[in-house]
Amino acid sequence: MTKIDLIKSSLRNSLATAVYVVIVALIIHNAEKVFGTMRNIVGPIAFLLLFVTSAAVTGFLVLGQPIMLYSDNQKSEAVKLFVYTAAWLFVFTVIALALNLLN
Repeated sequence: MTKIDLIKSSLRNSLATAVYVVIVALIIHNAEKVFGTMRNIVGPIAFLLLFVTSAAVTGFLVLGQPIMLYSDNQKSEAVKLFVYTAAWLFVFTVIALALNLLN
């Protein structure tokens, strides 16, 4: 993969991760409105299952392609792709924090 391909791929992976995080955050933020008040053990179970599922989905989005490249003996590209993806996620985090300060 060329450097441009790695950057495009990392941007796509990090955007997909950011979109997924926004969706989960909206669900959590509006959970009581959507699901009502949970007065039994099902609420914490659902939250933990969502947490585990989110870890799996974001792990796949961030690490899936680098692991595939690494297993195809493209170790340098795998590491670069992971670093670029992490850098994009950092940029999105800074943007989210800046937007939070504006409110």
